[in-house]
Amino acid sequence: CVSTPPTRRTIALTGGRVTAYTPTAVRIVSWNVNGLRACITKGFMTWLDGSGADVVGVQEVRAPADALPEHVRAPRGWHTHFVAAARPGYSGVGLFSRVAPDTLTTALGVEELDVEGRVQLARFGRLLVANVYFPNGSGKERDNSRIPYKLAFYRVLFELLEDERAAGGRILVIGDFNTAHREIDIARPKQNATTSGFTAKERDDLDRWLRRGWIDTLRHFDPRPGLYTWWSNRPGVRQRNVGWRIDYVLASPGAMPFVKRAFIDSHVMGSDHCPAGVEVDDAVCA
Repeated sequence: CVSTPPTRRTIALTGGRVTAYTPTAVRIVSWNVNGLRACITKGFMTWLDGSGADVVGVQEVRAPADALPEHVRAPRGWHTHFVAAARPGYSGVGLFSRVAPDTLTTALGVEELDVEGRVQLARFGRLLVANVYFPNGSGKERDNSRIPYKLAFYRVLFELLEDERAAGGRILVIGDFNTAHREIDIARPKQNATTSGFTAKERDDLDRWLRRGWIDTLRHFDPRPGLYTWWSNRPGVRQRNVGWRIDYVLASPGAMPFVKRAFIDSHVMGSDHCPAGVEVDDAVCA
């Protein structure tokens, strides 16, 4: 892991071992950018450089790497990697990190799920960061027809991580889960009980992660209502904070002791989502 200037000492990972170690925080951030090329025009690179982040996972990139400007594909001081969907202009994830991951995997092993370009599994020493854009369950006619696909994705990823989680592995799953977990996580729960993202089936599947020991890091530190990460683009909705919390950082039991803080940055504009993240002791990598 790396913790970056100006106020933090740089820590280098060599062969999975930390050198020149002093305890310090590593900042890991997730942001659904709702089209990275559009977000760039709204200040994404300025935000990135000022974020203090060491790892940034973005979702809904909606472009292959070769369609992004050079200063985004290879920004100074960052290593980058992008995964595009087979369908042009759709889905996609990207990773910006101060050091290159030791390994990086982009497949769940199920072709019908992998074609949408939704997963990056990046290992930094003993820490595995899963940057994930979970499917929306709403079909073209807003008919909830993709909920079965969404739940299949949830379960395949869950099983892929299960052995490592059960063995005490240090894992952070970051991204847009496309589900508001509980009533506290949505401004209008009753009106959305049958809307994809808040149906009982989707919420139950997210519950399954927590029953198995995964920790919703934000709720571990902050039980307040009104903490949302997505708002409709309709006029005035974000200003009135009529939102959903659908972007999470889930920590495995093995990673949670290293998590020192969780946050959402609702003031950051540029997308219909805002960034969410954690600060962890960089000993998590050692």
